[in-house]
Amino acid sequence: MPTVSAHVAVTLADHVDHVFGVMGNGNAFFLDALGRRTSARFTAVRHEAGAVAAADTFHRASGRLAAATTTYGAGFTNTLTALAEAVQAHVPLVLVVGDEPTSGPRPWDVDQIAMASAVGARTYTVGRADAAATTVIAVEHALTYRVPTVLAIPYDVATLDAGPVPATLAPHLPAPLAPHGPFAAGMVREVAAALAGARRPLLLAGRGAWVAGAGKVLGALADTTGALTATTALGRGVFARPEVDLGVAGGFGAPGAMALVREADVALVVGASLNQFTMRFGELFAPGTRVLQVDVAPAATHPHVGGYVRGDAAVVVEAVLDELARAGATPSAWPEQVDVASARRHHPGDGVAPDGRLDPRTAAARLAELLPEDRVVVSDGGHFLGWSNMYWPVASPDRMVTVGTAFQAIGLGLPSVVGAALARPASTVVLTTGDGGGLMALADLESAVRVARGRGIAVVWNDGAYGAELHRYGRQGLARGPMLIPDVDFAGLAAALGGEGVVVRTVEDLEALATWTARPVDERPFLLLDLRVSGAVVAPFYEEIARLSG
Repeated sequence: MPTVSAHVAVTLADHVDHVFGVMGNGNAFFLDALGRRTSARFTAVRHEAGAVAAADTFHRASGRLAAATTTYGAGFTNTLTALAEAVQAHVPLVLVVGDEPTSGPRPWDVDQIAMASAVGARTYTVGRADAAATTVIAVEHALTYRVPTVLAIPYDVATLDAGPVPATLAPHLPAPLAPHGPFAAGMVREVAAALAGARRPLLLAGRGAWVAGAGKVLGALADTTGALTATTALGRGVFARPEVDLGVAGGFGAPGAMALVREADVALVVGASLNQFTMRFGELFAPGTRVLQVDVAPAATHPHVGGYVRGDAAVVVEAVLDELARAGATPSAWPEQVDVASARRHHPGDGVAPDGRLDPRTAAARLAELLPEDRVVVSDGGHFLGWSNMYWPVASPDRMVTVGTAFQAIGLGLPSVVGAALARPASTVVLTTGDGGGLMALADLESAVRVARGRGIAVVWNDGAYGAELHRYGRQGLARGPMLIPDVDFAGLAAALGGEGVVVRTVEDLEALATWTARPVDERPFLLLDLRVSGAVVAPFYEEIARLSG
């Protein structure tokens, strides 16, 4: 007879086709049932945090739900940083874990429900009679609230006979939120009127706009109003017309582009939370700019917002377009009056920095020319993330996955390669990470080499330091010793695990990437570029953070 673990595995496999994890006592029977009774694919990683990071990135890159799995106790506690990141980033996934037996905790058990709750994740615990139904509820919770959900299997319940796996209802998900009531309708008309009357309208879109499928209607709104466009870092690629797009707003933005943003008289923000980095600590918009916002949050998310419409991005923008059509609105002439392409350019770098090491700006610019066009960029957290966000364009928001920044964590990049590679099996996955985060996630360099193989590239910005701390606290006079990292041969580490490693000290050394790209995919190993970059060149966004945040 099928066990409780089989009920969980079979039911979960109706909703996910990829599971990432590390096997242990608490999930052994679940994994056995998953392999024997379902078609879901299990991919092993080498650290439990990596299991959650891989499932997280799988969703961000594909839009599909994935699952992670670990054992109880130490296996579960190892997931907490990655779990907190997924909560903060509003990423749905299901984490299947073993848990203490129903008879009570053993010496190595901890209160996993309390720990998950502390980082914002809800736990559902299965029983002998309700394992399948509880699994569906966990899936429904994850998708409805866009959060990770923990599904716990008590140790003494895992192998109990539970009878045939029952047919279960599909998760019930809410319909897109539409603005309702006279106030909301009035605000839609007000937004349309403001855009119609603007001489320099701006549209700013975030990842929420992409999740809502609003890219096409936002493009139509830009054409109808004659607006320039910009995105948050997580919304890159929402707008399809580069000739009117200023790129990323905030600290990753080019100075000329950000100057144009401050010229806007009306700005409509769609699906973006307007965090301190996007808002440049309150300096993104000029004091006279009228800022309007569309989001699903209960209220406006920044004090500079002067008008708010709560609703699904695509639904609200469609309503605004209808109002503009009824009013016979004509587009502004602003896009024809400015040189957007020039405004969007970043500093090309100096080739070699004063300390004799490679200028990261020059390296980033050359990599943008060499990287395969069909790519998914996965970014770890750290100072270095400015270079990829500034210099490497992506086709859509699901092709730029920034893992760790929501929770201000580092070390989740390498296992995220695994999730992205399986989410986008035809694309090249490009990891951008620092030496600090790379070392923290080193166990899953093996996972990246094994899974991504000839479609995986890791770019390690190796400056011999925890750059974010060095550039902020080093300049304040704090002891620099704890901020420094001895030289590490990442290229050698990659080679030892079956990949190909290249030490990059000059721009010319990057031609190894062109050679790698020219080879047939099935003849290429995972490639790691160990960039020996200067720590003296500070990313503009980090200069801004240091200057404005104290």
